[in-house]
Amino acid sequence: MSDTNDTDTAKSRPFPWTDRYLMGYTPMDATHREFVEVVDALLSAKDAEIEDCLEAFAAHARRHFEEERVWMEETEFPARECHNDEHTAVMKSVQQVQEIVASGNAEEARSLAVALKDWFPGHADYMDASLSQWMCKKKLGGTPIVLRRNILDNEKA
Repeated sequence: MSDTNDTDTAKSRPFPWTDRYLMGYTPMDATHREFVEVVDALLSAKDAEIEDCLEAFAAHARRHFEEERVWMEETEFPARECHNDEHTAVMKSVQQVQEIVASGNAEEARSLAVALKDWFPGHADYMDASLSQWMCKKKLGGTPIVLRRNILDNEKA
């Protein structure tokens, strides 16, 4: 197996954080920042690091999705079944990719990372934004106000 990703690993940030992912519910925002960091690490990992990076993502996703599941259950979030179904599908893919990577195919983990990078903005915009508004209303009595800095500059990067 070659270390195909060694040369450009340190030079690129293929999935940078942007304020676009802020939802206005601080615990969710912190979790989203971590999500972007672990997916970015997976995208840029050297072959020798890929299995550990994939496990780091899997551990993050288990905590992330469980945290949101608990929030949804505790507050009786109306769209919780659909939201949880998306999380379940992601975890199923992660488990399948872990098995493939364990047999020596590091590229499959990078393909998963690209799919996660593509999936996350839509999930955040629709599923998580709704949950954030719901959580703020239930816990704080209002809807979140989100200030996003340099969003257009970040989108071009």
